Amino acid sequence: MSSNLASKLREGTKKSHSMAENTGFVACFLKGTVEPTSYRKLVANLYFVYSAMEEEMQRHREHPLLSHLYFPELNRKASLEKDLTYYFGSNWRDQVAPSTAAQDYVARIREVSNESPELLISHLYTRYLGDLSGGQILKKIAQNAMNLSEGQGTNFYEFEQIPDEKAFKVMYRDRLDSLPVDEATADRIVDEANAAFGMNMSMFKELEGNLIKAIGIQLFNLLTRRTRRGSTELATAE
Repeated sequence: MSSNLASKLREGTKKSHSMAENTGFVACFLKGTVEPTSYRKLVANLYFVYSAMEEEMQRHREHPLLSHLYFPELNRKASLEKDLTYYFGSNWRDQVAPSTAAQDYVARIREVSNESPELLISHLYTRYLGDLSGGQILKKIAQNAMNLSEGQGTNFYEFEQIPDEKAFKVMYRDRLDSLPVDEATADRIVDEANAAFGMNMSMFKELEGNLIKAIGIQLFNLLTRRTRRGSTELATAE
């Protein structure tokens, strides 16, 4: 039985994907404008989000659906810890805390894990496939914009245990398509993925204040005035 869940997720989140890429923070990022304070706050927020997601996946690794998508080689927590050490120093744990939007995101991950674990699929899809698709593009932008040397502050984008990211994405989508989920469950998973995009957008929007202060409202408006289909969305569709 094929659920075509990967196709449903791709089609069902297209609008959310475009909206996320057209938030001010991401639009500026994709055009090469990365403000260091905002960026390191994002890294800190992602640390809390991935920590929650990966803890819950570990807890449900034998779940009848989630077991098919349990790939520890995707885990980002350790790589984010390396990046936080770079940006904040060895005592980074005393300096970082999740923002309001990140707290809400983490709370939602915990809630679905406890009440409807199958909806964790939505959160895995939204984050990991995006990371695998656009990661190398975003890494190069961050390196150029913040003048980072190779291996400094961009560990998040490196999947060292996945030698062929494109092949891995094909395999991952095949796994999604083969999950035995009915139409109603698939619809709920798509709805939750759209909600996950919304939670990411809330995190991005929180960062715009620092960005505008750093680059000025005129440049911010110039960089964000034209909506576009972003490069990472195109990569995700590959």
